[in-house]
Amino acid sequence: MISTGDMKRGATIELDGRVYQVMEFQHIKMGRGSAQMRMKLRDVRRGDLIDRSFQAGEKWPRVRVERVTMQLSYTEEDLIYFMNTETFDQVPLTRDQVGEAMNYIGENGQCDVLFLGDEPIGIELAASVILTITHCDPGVKGDTATGATKPATLETGLVVNVPLFVNEGDKIKVNTESGQYQERA
Repeated sequence: MISTGDMKRGATIELDGRVYQVMEFQHIKMGRGSAQMRMKLRDVRRGDLIDRSFQAGEKWPRVRVERVTMQLSYTEEDLIYFMNTETFDQVPLTRDQVGEAMNYIGENGQCDVLFLGDEPIGIELAASVILTITHCDPGVKGDTATGATKPATLETGLVVNVPLFVNEGDKIKVNTESGQYQERA
């Protein structure tokens, strides 16, 4: 069982006979009454997103999900194919199942594909990834003391704000939860 206190992003729970993955959650403490938790859940089979509120301390059955490290192979229209690097099996996932995570998977990038039984249901990223900057304006000399930032386009198309000393072609570490620059790699 998993309770509201043990909840984390990406957890898979069973609710009303369906399997949901927690996309976001937020603890809310009202002035009166007990604390609540508001969650955004994604149905792993249908892809629907729902918003639900629960009382603090509520519990749900935890669903066992297998994680297999796979490599991004190629994309084809609405499908994204991942390859198991040990068995060379390929698994297709829809763009809805992958979601915003595609912004953090570079060419031949690796991630964990989540399986519910034999069915692929989504992916899980590392806490941070290393990506290459493909386009970035040069920093203006003298602005470095202010802690200013500039936009940089990464190899996946994601745009992040980076310090002025970072240049085109540099590899940077990006937080996959917040989408923010962490450091030069």
